[in-house]
Amino acid sequence: MTRPLTLGLAAVLVALHLISVSVGAQQSAADRRTWLAPGQATSDDPRRVPVPDPPAPTTTLVVRNGRVFDGTGSAARPATVVIRGNRIDRILPANAPPGSWPADAQMIDATGRTVMPGLIDLHTHLTYFEPGLSVETDADLGDATLRGAERLRFYLESGITSVRDVASSGTAPFTLKRWVAERRLPGPRVFAAGRLITGLGGHGGEGRTPKAYGFDAVREASGPDDWREAVREQFKAGADLIKFASHYSKAEIAAGIEEAHALGLKTTVDAEGFYIQWAVEAGIDTVEHPLPRTADTVALMAKKGVASVPTIVPYDYIFDQMGGYFGSTSRRFDFSKQSTRAMLKTMKDAGITLGIGTDLVAEWFRYLPEPYLIEACEFVAAGYTPAQVLGIATKTNAQILDMADKLGTLEPGKLADVLIVDGQPDVRIDDLAKVDTVIRDGVVAVRAGQVVIPKHVPVVAPKRP
Repeated sequence: MTRPLTLGLAAVLVALHLISVSVGAQQSAADRRTWLAPGQATSDDPRRVPVPDPPAPTTTLVVRNGRVFDGTGSAARPATVVIRGNRIDRILPANAPPGSWPADAQMIDATGRTVMPGLIDLHTHLTYFEPGLSVETDADLGDATLRGAERLRFYLESGITSVRDVASSGTAPFTLKRWVAERRLPGPRVFAAGRLITGLGGHGGEGRTPKAYGFDAVREASGPDDWREAVREQFKAGADLIKFASHYSKAEIAAGIEEAHALGLKTTVDAEGFYIQWAVEAGIDTVEHPLPRTADTVALMAKKGVASVPTIVPYDYIFDQMGGYFGSTSRRFDFSKQSTRAMLKTMKDAGITLGIGTDLVAEWFRYLPEPYLIEACEFVAAGYTPAQVLGIATKTNAQILDMADKLGTLEPGKLADVLIVDGQPDVRIDDLAKVDTVIRDGVVAVRAGQVVIPKHVPVVAPKRP
């Protein structure tokens, strides 16, 4: 029997050396892009739905005199970023003359500041209830949607221009996604999983009844066919990815992953112990949280290219505020601040691709930007450089999100999600908390740290003929 992994880095290295199981390449989501005509415009999400060609851009935004960290792996350098419409148009030398862009371009002076891609948070729950909220109010879809709208502002002001929502109530995350995309609501891009899919009484389903908190954020399923049905329900609702949670049988998790991949969606799982092993064997794309697993499982994750989002910070809050994770059948194991950090370090040393997510539930979003900064600092403590952490928070997170062709770096053709930060966060990670300006989708959304809501343009009322 394989012993559970705690601080056992040596055990992982031995397992990596000795593992003899023949493992093929990880099954991946069907890439629907290969079937599209060259140059076909698509929705700006992992679903890649064909859309008409957008109109020609009419606005230009130029960020000058800044120190550009483009997220590609190159060192920061003085440069000028030219944005046309909602796309990065060009990255020019710092001394590019004014004739390099239209005369009516809007200018932003970034002297003394770092210009970088927008941050991505890979683990959010936009509608999660807060302390003191009644079950009836929690279940109200209108209140859930407005809770999400408030949280989006906190993320945006913190420089987070994309969030991956991995379980929220009903249609709320999809409504929020649409309103942000239509620029009717200030916030980061929303990439939503819809409801969490778990076995009867599994994580999120413990004590689940219509009178329980979070009832509408969970889909309990039983048997492989029902797991496929649950995936299809989320896809129909508009899901950008599918999230599973233990418990489940081997047949159930395999059916769910296969169905999601056939629909072109990536998958992630909240699981522990042998459930992680089963999910990795079945083809899961990402594993959430720093929960216990064996050395063999870590080795298999590395071999099959399975990513992970450790989420150190929420467990710190749980240990500090509640003394421990109590009352949950899906958390029947020993873990602590030390073990969560050990798992982060172990996965890094095993070569597993890691992403950054905060998992802010309850009222913890009100602590922003501190939680994201804490998570970034833990990556530095695990052995990454500040520049590498910024690359994870942007480029790597976009790759895990299946949006690397549109987000994560400052390159021509990418969506214009751009931050202007006081200081040099690629040198001093603490400077990441000093977000001054946020450009989302080519429009200034935060200025001097505060959300910008443009004055509405009045519409002339029609007259009777």
